Amino acid sequence: MGGSKKRKRNEGQRGGTVYSENLPDFALLASLYPEFHPFLQFSHPHSRPTIDWTDFNATRQLTRVLLHHRHALTWWIPDGHLCPTVPNRCNYIHWLQHLLSSNIIRNTVSSDGKFRGFDIGTGASCIYPLLGASLHGWSFVGSDVTDVAIEWAERNVNSNPHISQLIEIRKVQDNASAPCVEVEESVTGDRITLCRSTDVEVAPLPLDLHSCKNRNYHGPPILVGVVRGDENFDFCMCNPPFFESLEEAGLNPKTSCGGTSWEMVCPGGERAFITRIIEDSTQLTEQFRWFTSMIGKKSNLKYLTSKLWEVGVAIVKTTEFVQGRTSRWGLAWSFLTPIQKTPISLPNKKNTSFTLEGLQRQHGAINLLEAVNSYFSSHGLFCTLNTSSFTVDVAASKDDCDSILRNELHIINKSINCQPTQKTSNGSSLNLSSERLCFRISVFQQIPGTLLVKGSLQDRNCAVSGAFSVIFQKLEEALRNNFCTKSA
Repeated sequence: MGGSKKRKRNEGQRGGTVYSENLPDFALLASLYPEFHPFLQFSHPHSRPTIDWTDFNATRQLTRVLLHHRHALTWWIPDGHLCPTVPNRCNYIHWLQHLLSSNIIRNTVSSDGKFRGFDIGTGASCIYPLLGASLHGWSFVGSDVTDVAIEWAERNVNSNPHISQLIEIRKVQDNASAPCVEVEESVTGDRITLCRSTDVEVAPLPLDLHSCKNRNYHGPPILVGVVRGDENFDFCMCNPPFFESLEEAGLNPKTSCGGTSWEMVCPGGERAFITRIIEDSTQLTEQFRWFTSMIGKKSNLKYLTSKLWEVGVAIVKTTEFVQGRTSRWGLAWSFLTPIQKTPISLPNKKNTSFTLEGLQRQHGAINLLEAVNSYFSSHGLFCTLNTSSFTVDVAASKDDCDSILRNELHIINKSINCQPTQKTSNGSSLNLSSERLCFRISVFQQIPGTLLVKGSLQDRNCAVSGAFSVIFQKLEEALRNNFCTKSA
């Protein structure tokens, strides 16, 4: 069943990547690249080696050797710049390959299958153009704002002469010609407001971004003003600045991928940034087959999808990238008429899930997992907690379900003891009879301060399966009351 779920989550990644089933072998990499060996760590003498994920030098060296070993790429970035995770970036590239080859949108740009892409904010790493060119022979324009990012992106391109002719690095002129996109919250819901052009020179990113009342994007041009009038592309792609502040970007003490303020932060976070891409796309409808972006928060996926329909797109496609315990989402849209009618790939309604945002630093995935276990245990349900897979398997009898449906579950309060309980590595003790509701709750780390909670029925045909949605809704309410410092 686990394999089936993985295929559904990565539906767009037909054929998978070299990382889909085979994790990098750190011991092998260290034997081939001696400079990587000092970064290996062992929990005991015969354990599988890992690295210190909080060490930027270790993560940068891992990226370097992976790119060279599996993709024949020579690569480096200066201290402090965003260090990309290669498997995650490959997932995005493979999703694009499937999207572009699916014949949903007529190919009016490339006749030989060698697609042309535009990478928004390519960064010092230039990771997407390097991977797209080396894996598929695609050509790219990679844009960025800072001189350092442009310099190092060009270095990385020129260090790989076998693909350098496929990649152009383009400097974005930081000017005030682009209108301001504001994302405001009102009584009637979220809305987009386009301001008039301003004559004020664009200032560097503010350190205190919480002072931006309307969470507006007022930075350099993204597509309009960067893409030339005579250019056409098969797609654009983007790994947007996920965070609204430097403080939010530094919440996760367990990883260190570096990142400058330009790479990590913008007023309004990824929602405002991608909103600007959407507005730009309305002026470039005929110059791109597909507009795409990665998304770090699932709550933004629903918001941005609704905005796409508001501006009159012809088709929207989404996917979920799952690599280890990390989830990201892909969003794609086009104004061109589809060749064939295809269902809109919105999140699968059978997969019940919600995100918890604004979590305090001390509340990690393990704390939430233990709270889930305590919640169901306190109501007399049988639970099996697995800290290796970050899951809780729950079983409820028909009488338990009838009681829950008649009387609402009580909300978790601060007095509930969330200390670790009995842990086991398999849930085989659950009785999967037709009179017993069995389901699994999984917890995924997204970005710092945000966790994804998923619920799945073990047997959808059981006689009491209808009670699951009620139980899951009450769990969500309880966890939000106990853990969230702001509404999601």
